[in-house]
Amino acid sequence: MTVEGTTERVLRLLALLQRRASWTAAELAAELDVTDRSVRRDVERLRTLGYPVHAVAGVGGGYQLGAGTRLPPLLLDDEEAIATAVSLRLASGGTVAGAGEAALRALAKLDQVMPPRLRAEVRAVHGATETLVGPGVEIDAEVLVTLARACRDAVRVRFRYAARGGEERERTVEPVRMVTTGRRWYLMAWDTDRDDWRTFRLDRMRETTATTWRFRPREHPDPVAYVQQSVTGAPYRHVARVRLHAPPDRVRELVPPQVGRVEDDRDGWCVLVAGGDNLDWLAVHVARLPFEAQILDPPELREAATRLAHRLTSMATPD
Repeated sequence: MTVEGTTERVLRLLALLQRRASWTAAELAAELDVTDRSVRRDVERLRTLGYPVHAVAGVGGGYQLGAGTRLPPLLLDDEEAIATAVSLRLASGGTVAGAGEAALRALAKLDQVMPPRLRAEVRAVHGATETLVGPGVEIDAEVLVTLARACRDAVRVRFRYAARGGEERERTVEPVRMVTTGRRWYLMAWDTDRDDWRTFRLDRMRETTATTWRFRPREHPDPVAYVQQSVTGAPYRHVARVRLHAPPDRVRELVPPQVGRVEDDRDGWCVLVAGGDNLDWLAVHVARLPFEAQILDPPELREAATRLAHRLTSMATPD
């Protein structure tokens, strides 16, 4: 077989190993239409190139593509290449400090080797897409990595945290999960000093350090639901509960998760829970929703809605 033919077969072998967790030598030989001996030689060629291909002996064993000490070249099919390129273009304007520049470098490398037909598809998608998310707060990538490893390894994290009023204190937590709303990043963790679950904004953390203290993971609330409840209610002076005559999914399409949470109700109604520091502004935002609404709490929001109605009536009445 020619060198070109061998290279093509090795690339096909790499694609197969990336597609599934484990393959037997016989399965790979059948897919590549070669002998088991050829498969073993091609596996060695991949290892020489830096791909950590592990061989598992015995019944149920086979070849597996693992993680090595350095990052080898990746092999992407057409759909994966397009998805990666589009994601990199979006990441270039993201909220992780330094990620935008890194995304642009990676995109330049990918764009250089892309076939013209795929490059045209990626640019068509990018040219037809606009993002409606406002500017977010940038997060140091090292903080993300530190917290992600701590969540994975179940080790406590220590950091200095600035409260809403600006007061800064040292906190020690047992991290569970990070949650992003698109504009901000949050950490759900067990606060060892307060002996309770807490939500922390990553942009308010300083001197974030993973300790060597391992902890036993405990039962915890759903991180997404917990963070959503915290960011839509706890930070604000007022928490509104408004009953809307609309399906919950329809309301969720109009109300971002970081703004309010939607609870199922009955008979085609749902309940929107949202926080705010200004009741007049809350009344305006509720009035903008294209649904019949009933204010449940707080009573002061009904008064703000009455004031808004009088103002609108006055604006619509000619002199």
